[in-house]
Amino acid sequence: MFVADNAKPVQLDEESHKLKMAVKLHTEYGPVLHMPILKENLREKGAQSTVDAFGHKQYPANQGQELEYLVTGTHPYPPGPGVALTADTKIQRMPSESAAQSLAVALPPSQSRIDANRTSAGVGDIYRHAGLPERSQPPGLAMAMMEAGGTKNAAVMAKKAPTMPKPQWHPPWKLYRVISGHLGWVRCIAVEPGNQWFVTGSADRTIKIWDLASGKLKLSLTGHISTVRGVIVSARSPYLFSCGEDKQVKCWDLEYNKVIRHYHGHLSAVYGLDLHPTIDVLVTCSRDSTARIWDVRTKASVHTLAGHTNAVATVKCQAAEPQIITGSHDTTIRLWDLVAGKTRVTLTNHKKSVRAVVLHPRHYTFASGSPDNIKQWKFPDGNFIQNLSGHNAIINTLAVNSDGVLVSGADNGTMHLWDWRTGYNFQRVHAAVQPGSLDSESGIFACAFDQSESRLLTAEADKTIKVYREDDSATEETHPVSWKPEIIKRKRF
Repeated sequence: MFVADNAKPVQLDEESHKLKMAVKLHTEYGPVLHMPILKENLREKGAQSTVDAFGHKQYPANQGQELEYLVTGTHPYPPGPGVALTADTKIQRMPSESAAQSLAVALPPSQSRIDANRTSAGVGDIYRHAGLPERSQPPGLAMAMMEAGGTKNAAVMAKKAPTMPKPQWHPPWKLYRVISGHLGWVRCIAVEPGNQWFVTGSADRTIKIWDLASGKLKLSLTGHISTVRGVIVSARSPYLFSCGEDKQVKCWDLEYNKVIRHYHGHLSAVYGLDLHPTIDVLVTCSRDSTARIWDVRTKASVHTLAGHTNAVATVKCQAAEPQIITGSHDTTIRLWDLVAGKTRVTLTNHKKSVRAVVLHPRHYTFASGSPDNIKQWKFPDGNFIQNLSGHNAIINTLAVNSDGVLVSGADNGTMHLWDWRTGYNFQRVHAAVQPGSLDSESGIFACAFDQSESRLLTAEADKTIKVYREDDSATEETHPVSWKPEIIKRKRF
């Protein structure tokens, strides 16, 4: 501490520095030191041995082989303009030894040399062979590996932490209509393809059809003997399909307002249903842990999709593979092969029941909702994209429009609106319950955008349907995005 020259560096010892450099040269560049040797010199010297800094004899690695790399000088050229190129006038510059060595080190390794120098498979090789991402690297560091003749030089550089990109601005949504008429919880909702009316199913055992523009009741359909849990309107025929806790799946002809078909087979309450967009196939999911595929015309059960170990809460169909997606109370999501009637992929990332699944109308992606969080996935293999955390409640329903607004509705009556791309939660809504209802009757069971995507309809526990629309007067100045480019801390599972 009290020495006068304590901060000064120690003087460089010439001999130890030379020894250190010799050791470095041997360990780092041993396999490529043969490369600068010229063919002519090799022929003259023959198979001469050299002695390294440690006194060990070394033999040229390419003895008895053709040289793989040859470092030569420039082409012969005359000393000046107008001078004829002859044996007397030609100039040819040869590279210096240090230049040849640096050039040889920079040359790419040949596959044969890499294979010759490789003794055993590394961790990265095993992961690559298994088709898994390499996990041997420490998090937050990018390993820049430079292979020179089979040796690895690891330059460790700190990698910049990922930050959330700025989300797209969306105008806030505001409540503008409350529709009353049901005598029980409104459990399901669907908008017809022509965007003239919408249909709801309720715990009062009725299905009601409402005018979308005015919100007035057009028609009530009775026939179920228990809560109606799912409704959907066909785009291919004038049919309405419904399912309920009475184990029944019904097909209604809307020209006669009568049931024309029953689909029998489920052993317990039927929780949801969806129609295939391109073929006449109906898919239903039930508390009996199965999903069933039905031929709409013949009423035949084409497949029973078995594999879930608890009630199947939601099912969705699409034209592309995988054509059927189910979410279950056993916490898993399954992607199904429609033709074979078998599971393609099982996603086990959620920790709690998956009650809602929604497919993006434009992207080849989907989202699933569970009390732990909302997760986004890529088709066709169900690769995880990101978590949307913050809606800490039992999520009953999800809806998304082509503008990238994702809506999640929960059992406690809260509704969160998210930007699909970034996962930014830009609005939270908790509408007041209908006067005369209990405060506990605050819950959203289903939600859907209309066909124009300018209205959002929610089916609620206070026996009402609430209609929301975008606030036209809002601008980015009046409702700025309170976003900070914070470091993303994404949970993987």
